[in-house]
Amino acid sequence: MPKSRVPFPSPSAWRRRLVTRAVRGGWRWIQEAGAVSAERPGRLRFARIGTGTRLAFPQGTVFGEPWIELGDHCVIGEHVTLTAGMMPGLDLGPEPILRLGDGVVLGRGSHVVADTAVTIGSDTYCGPYVYITSTNHSYDDPTVPVGRQWPRIEPVTVGPGCWLGTGAVILPGARLGRNAVVAAGAVVRGEVPDHAVVAGAPARVVRSWDPEHGWQPPLRTPPPVPIPEGITPEQLLALAEPDPDTG
Repeated sequence: MPKSRVPFPSPSAWRRRLVTRAVRGGWRWIQEAGAVSAERPGRLRFARIGTGTRLAFPQGTVFGEPWIELGDHCVIGEHVTLTAGMMPGLDLGPEPILRLGDGVVLGRGSHVVADTAVTIGSDTYCGPYVYITSTNHSYDDPTVPVGRQWPRIEPVTVGPGCWLGTGAVILPGARLGRNAVVAAGAVVRGEVPDHAVVAGAPARVVRSWDPEHGWQPPLRTPPPVPIPEGITPEQLLALAEPDPDTG
């Protein structure tokens, strides 16, 4: 039985392939060239940008960077907004007001808006589109449009080791403890204890750690199995391949 032949691409198909490769290659080059780091800060002059920290390209809105301090090995995703002060060009004093600890991750499209002190502890991970702000609109006067009323401003603290799920909102005055978990879409105000899981709008504690009894209520899923020490990348890839005996 003769083998079926794969049709040879037409000249127009070849041109499309070449254009696609050129566009993708060019975009990768632009992303690399446009990324911000301590070695290549570009126009941005942060109070500090730590070793190994990188702001992916394209960046979101960034201003007030002389009052923004970024720790070591932070990962700032694409389209992330980092602002200090209500508008560019303000003198905010001698000290930074927006501080990220070492190893902080801000997912794509996240916003951190610091009109007063906002601190994010080391090794805190944020999913995409997380919103952290020290400023909230006020609506005290029913005769004045909300957007024209002076906002309320309170400091925000996110403790080390936290996880903030996709679309979480951290409002002015929030104080998150160590290793807190914020569920996707939760709206947090006030205090979140260490080792607590909060969910909802407004967020409420739905699980917490008790030193004597562990997680309450108990976790419903088994703990993840850690990767054994000494395993190689090739062995990990082999584990991911389907077993021929089981199909």
